[in-house]
Order: sequence, then C-alpha cells, then structure tokens
Amino acid sequence: MLNHFYSFMVKGLVAKKSDDFSAWYADVVLKAELIEHTSVSGCMVYRPGSFAIWEALQRFLDSEFKKLGVQNAYFPSLIPESLLTKEADHVEGFAPEVAWVTHGGDKELSERLAIRPTSETIMYESYGKWIRSYRDLPLKLNQWCNVVRWEFKHPRPFLRGREFLWQEGHTVHASEESARQEVYAILDVYRRAYEEILAVPVLAGAKSIAERFAGADTTTSLEALFPDGKAVQACTSHYLGTGFAQAFNITFLDASGQQQFGHQNSWGFSTRSIGIMIGVHGDDKGLVLPPRIAPVPVVVVPITFSKDKEGSQNVLSVAQDLCDTHGWHLDNRDQSPGSRFAEWEMKGIPVRIELGPRDLQNNTVVVVRRDTSEKAVVSLNEVAQHVSVLLEDIQKSLFVQAKKHLDASIVEVSSLSELKDVVEQGKIGVACWVDSPENEEEIKKVTGAKSLTSASEKEGMCVVSGKKVSSRHYFGKSY
Repeated sequence: MLNHFYSFMVKGLVAKKSDDFSAWYADVVLKAELIEHTSVSGCMVYRPGSFAIWEALQRFLDSEFKKLGVQNAYFPSLIPESLLTKEADHVEGFAPEVAWVTHGGDKELSERLAIRPTSETIMYESYGKWIRSYRDLPLKLNQWCNVVRWEFKHPRPFLRGREFLWQEGHTVHASEESARQEVYAILDVYRRAYEEILAVPVLAGAKSIAERFAGADTTTSLEALFPDGKAVQACTSHYLGTGFAQAFNITFLDASGQQQFGHQNSWGFSTRSIGIMIGVHGDDKGLVLPPRIAPVPVVVVPITFSKDKEGSQNVLSVAQDLCDTHGWHLDNRDQSPGSRFAEWEMKGIPVRIELGPRDLQNNTVVVVRRDTSEKAVVSLNEVAQHVSVLLEDIQKSLFVQAKKHLDASIVEVSSLSELKDVVEQGKIGVACWVDSPENEEEIKKVTGAKSLTSASEKEGMCVVSGKKVSSRHYFGKSY
C-alpha cells in the first residue's frame, strides 16, 4: 500500500505558515514527499503521495463528467504551427508560452511543432471532419493529459509549473443555449470537487473581458483564497462561441437543412488544485489532508517495548487485526513512536491511532485527529464507529474553517481608495464597476489588485467611472 509514500525521517519546517507562506509552502511539499524537483526548472516529479491525490480527484471528476454524457479520448501532444495559428486570438494569447520542437534527431523539421499548451486546435481539426449533421451533436470529449507552458520566471510546485497535469473537455453544441448550460454545469462539478472533496470554499463567476481565455466569448472560473491574502484561479469553464468553428470549419446541417457553425466549450481542472488544498489547510506541522482525498485516511501506530516481548507481540497482533478488518494503514517500523507521529503529521494523515501495552490492558486506543491535534481514549470495541464519525467531522470542519476565513476576507467597497486599503490588508474587495480593459487597468494601477470573478448583481456606482451599474466583481491580489 503506497510503500514509497512513507519512507523518511521527518525534519521540522523551516518557516511558519503565518510568517513566510512562500517558504513554508516550498518546504512542506518536499518534506511531505509530494514532489521532487528535476534538472528542468518548472518540471517536477509527482511522487506517489501527490499522484494518489490526483487519482482520487480524477475518479470523482471522471464519474461526474460521464453523467453529463462526456466520453474520454486522447489527442497528440505535438501540434503543427499551421494549426496553432488558425484562430488569431487564441494563438496570440498562447504564443509567449509555447515550447517548440524544431528538430527530429539531427534533421530540422519542415514545420515547427508546438508541445501542447492546450488542445483546442489539434482536437478541432478532427471535429471538423467528424461533424456533419445536428444528429452528430452534441459532441462531448474529454482528455486526461499533460500540457507545457513555458513563459514565467518563478515556478511553484502545483501552482505554477512549466509542465502540469489536467483534464480538458472540448464540446460542440447545436445551440448557444445548450453550450452555455454546460459551461455552468461543469463549473458546478468543479465547485463540488473543491468544496466536497478538497474542503476548499471557492468563489464562482465570470471573468472580466481582459481576463477571458484567448479566443473565448465567455470565461467562468472558481477562485480560492490563500492565508497570505492572495487569490488563485482554481479552474475555468469557457463558452467559445463560434470563432473556432469558423476557423476549423466545424459546421452541421440543422433540422431544416441549413448549414450552421457549432457552438463550442472548453473546460479544464488541473493539479493546481493540489497546491490550493495544501495552502488552504496546511499548518506549521505540515500537510492537513481532508479525509475524502487522503491516500491513507487512518494510520495505526503500535507502541512496543523490547523488555516486554509478550505484551508487544499482543499489541502488534491487535494492531494488525484492526488494519486488516478496517482497511487502515499499519506503521510497525522499528522507529521511535515520536518520529512516526511526526512523520504522519507532516504528511497530513487525518486520523492516527496509538496502541500500546497499557492501552491494550484497558481495552482502549488513543485516537488523534490531525486538524486539531485533539486526543480521545476510545474503547477497542467502539473505535471503528468513532473513527467513521470523526473522519466526516474532520472533512466538515476543514471546510467550515476555510469558509469562515474566506467570508471574513470579503469586504464591499465603493471607491478605489477603499479597495486599495482592503487589498493591502490581504483581503478581497467586491465592487460595482463597468467591465472594460481600460477600467481594469486603472484598478491595477491604483490598487495593485486584479479582477478575479463576477459577484452577484447589486446596484451602485462604478468605482472607476462613477456610472450607475448593477454588475459587481471581486478584486484582489493574485498568483
């Protein structure tokens, strides 16, 4: 069971989360054995611990996608330059991030090949061949893959890397209404993944004009908030309109025999989600994993003594039986109890069960919850039920705690000076505004904040132009 996930002596973290979030984060992802850096900056090894988390997210998302009629497929990671440049806005948005293959062996290629930064162009070439009639629609495909995006200076594991893992869904619909309905259906699946599985509260809405995906008509997103006051885009779901359909000749005959362009969506959820979970829940001891995402929800640590061989053997036997019966992980390594406790705390395992000779004599165990470090002495006969209830309580408590922080960090403002003050306090401002690139640039210039996503409508005066509007937006500093 995930043998390589548990293999080192824990050393403490070099920084406190509240003092230096960046240093804390960089340290915890290494010491919790989630990643390993490689010789290529921004490209990391996903160790078994983090990949198991990604697999759990995959299982949830894949199941929900299939309920919406989505099928999985796979398309090449190399995209001819002529394809990538077919949709002008799209290629302009991604050009700085593209990594190019120029040679095959020692021979220069006749056309450069882009290493997949996203798959619209390579997939839509096929879509244009496959779709002929409204009976072929909707076409709903998803692929689980990696992408490469090269343009940045400071990589951060999970949050910003040159190569990362994700899923990208690409669908074609006969009508705008059908397409837009799916955009928000997918966004709600993503919300559930964050809130129900990762226990991370998020803000959901539409991105501003300036922050839209390159080539999209509408971009929706989820936004999360880190304890250092910076927001992070958690995922996106886009209505692409018919621009790509026109570029790639994705047309169909409708029921009346008229030729129409397909209405398209694309949507993606990546391993950035792991980094967001780490940042929201972790503490000065290391990771804190929500039970529904933990590779190992419960670990049993037997405490034995060399001077008491019979008692120790009884402890080991009972511990093994508990693990065999309930599917828990047994840690019977020849290390001190303290070092084993510290390791499991660093790795964020939700529940630790301690069992020694004295506990066995009393027919009890000590149950420790990772999120609060609370201990409880529980009867052996009742420990399974106790742990089951405890895991659900930890899952709920982590979300409630994070939601309280998010809610307390949102402040309604009515002027740029108020927004600037709120942002400098590490909070998110919500303000009425007229969505335009010019107004957005002014907000960035004055406050240092960027737009995050739309908020519920409410009448007021735009904080930039002073015009009466009902649209509102969240603003804050962002990764």
